[in-house]
Amino acid sequence: MASHHHLDVSQSGDVSVVRFVDRRILDASNIEELGDELFALVETDHLKRLLLNFTGVEFLSSAALNKLIILDKKVKSIGGKLVLSDLRQEIKEVFAITRLDQLFNISDSEQQALADF
Repeated sequence: MASHHHLDVSQSGDVSVVRFVDRRILDASNIEELGDELFALVETDHLKRLLLNFTGVEFLSSAALNKLIILDKKVKSIGGKLVLSDLRQEIKEVFAITRLDQLFNISDSEQQALADF
């Protein structure tokens, strides 16, 4: 697996659990690197079952949301599944306002998300 500066990746059975190192995902260069790391999980590491755990993430910019949309398309294009968990209420509201809550499979907890696979 590639090295990650912005992600902490572990396995739970056949699901790859991805946690974010950064609490605030705002800076454009960090978002580019984060996107590259997320995309590499699918394109380089060939992971098909991803759980993104947002514990500790306080803020996501719209550019970061865009990276998640692209990641979702990449995962679905290889017949995989992407589930998000542990989003703060403020971030959940952004997903609801932008209707991204209809695109993404969002679970309240990592345990519930793992059960969704």
